Amino acid sequence: DGVGLGDDGTLWGGETFVGKPGHWQRAATLRPFHLPGGDRAGRAPWRSAAAVCWELGHDFPGHVPDPIVRNAWERRLNAPQSSAAGRLFDAAAALVLGVGETSFEGQGPMWLEAIATAVDAHPRLPLQETPTGVCVIDWAPLIEWLLQSRALPAAHRAGAVHASLATAIVDVARAVRARSGHRVVGLTGGVFQNRRLCELALQQLQAAGFDVRLPQQLPCNDGGLSYGQVADFAGRSD
Repeated sequence: DGVGLGDDGTLWGGETFVGKPGHWQRAATLRPFHLPGGDRAGRAPWRSAAAVCWELGHDFPGHVPDPIVRNAWERRLNAPQSSAAGRLFDAAAALVLGVGETSFEGQGPMWLEAIATAVDAHPRLPLQETPTGVCVIDWAPLIEWLLQSRALPAAHRAGAVHASLATAIVDVARAVRARSGHRVVGLTGGVFQNRRLCELALQQLQAAGFDVRLPQQLPCNDGGLSYGQVADFAGRSD
């Protein structure tokens, strides 16, 4: 999803949980990166794009309105660590479409989805397991590819972003199934308002033998948070 406070004090958002209400265990996450400006990154995709480039040791190819931002980022001043899927989509929107500032959160990823086309090949995002057993999806190959593929049509590059992340979702599901035996997968969070990502993940998960559940009576985005909090609280009393 976008950004939420995790129980380790960092900002989560691209997470996989295993279990049931009240008894969830974090099984996987996106590789975190530091967000320059914190909450301001939600309406400034260039901030997320600059951050992932800097994390990999590259200069950001776009325009940085305030050069002080990098200095603050390097010193970790107002640059909290985040694993948010929404911010990774923001970064992709800035790198593919040159989106700098937006009027509302998620606008850049919406434009990215709108132009995306089907692709035959895309970067594969490796999984790396932490000492605590959490799988980390490494977005580095995707960002490296986006930096090197600027001559390709934007629609192709946008399509590759969606395909890479959808395949990563399936890879995580396979890893969790191999470890726990679970074969039921629920796709939720605001990022799954992205129809292309949702359909790609759904098709691949079903082809891999998973029983996939999508929100029907409740919204997949923040509109379902309160219900989820009540369900989780109730589950803790079981």
